[in-house]
Amino acid sequence: MKKIISILIICIVSSLAFAQDFPARSTRLVNDFSNTLSSDEINTLEHKLVAYNDSTSSQVAIVLVKSLNGYEVSDYAVKLAEQWGIGKKEKDNGVLILAAIDDRKITIQTGYGMEGVLPDAICKRIIEQEIKPAFKSGNYYQGLDQATSAIFKFVAGEYTADNYGKQENSVSFGVIIFLFILFVFLMSRSKRNHQNFGTRGRDIPFWMLMMGGGGRGSGSWGDFSGGSRGGGGFGGFGGGSFGGGGASGSW
Repeated sequence: MKKIISILIICIVSSLAFAQDFPARSTRLVNDFSNTLSSDEINTLEHKLVAYNDSTSSQVAIVLVKSLNGYEVSDYAVKLAEQWGIGKKEKDNGVLILAAIDDRKITIQTGYGMEGVLPDAICKRIIEQEIKPAFKSGNYYQGLDQATSAIFKFVAGEYTADNYGKQENSVSFGVIIFLFILFVFLMSRSKRNHQNFGTRGRDIPFWMLMMGGGGRGSGSWGDFSGGSRGGGGFGGFGGGSFGGGGASGSW
């Protein structure tokens, strides 16, 4: 009987210690307990992750804490993800990005249902390529924004292990070629306009052509507004399970 009572006491004490070390279950996808991000940065990331949850049902959560209180970062993240139930219960499609700012530790942990599209090696590469360089320079928001975008693209199949990184370089080279061709075209067009209209004041300045074709409209080179912020708020975590898949690092 004494042995049973001792075990019960140990369990109770362990539970109390767990509750003190880990934040209570949240009703948001982005939680900064370290006061690292600004309110605008938190809200922007929250809108982004809520929109992703609404469109895919997958839940990507971000948690920033000051310290791990002696825990190993991946162990802390798995326990927290299990306690909160990140992801849908029937799909286990949750992902947790957790950073301990004072400890300079970062981890990406995946639910059972996400391990196939986000294997450990990919999580490690996202940490190395997206998070660590930004965190080292103090750009925490940038690192988290880039990491979540990479996660979205891997889950959607836009990124694979082979083209991750290479695709970005290819796009950049293509943009340079496009801009060069556009520059040559506009220079040629500006020259023709000058020859056709002479000094009658009707020639179209080159800078106006660059702004969209002679002032006949505002023109647009693309929408950089960051996407729609419509839709409802986060509906809550769904009871997903985690098995320790993912990767960790430090900066």
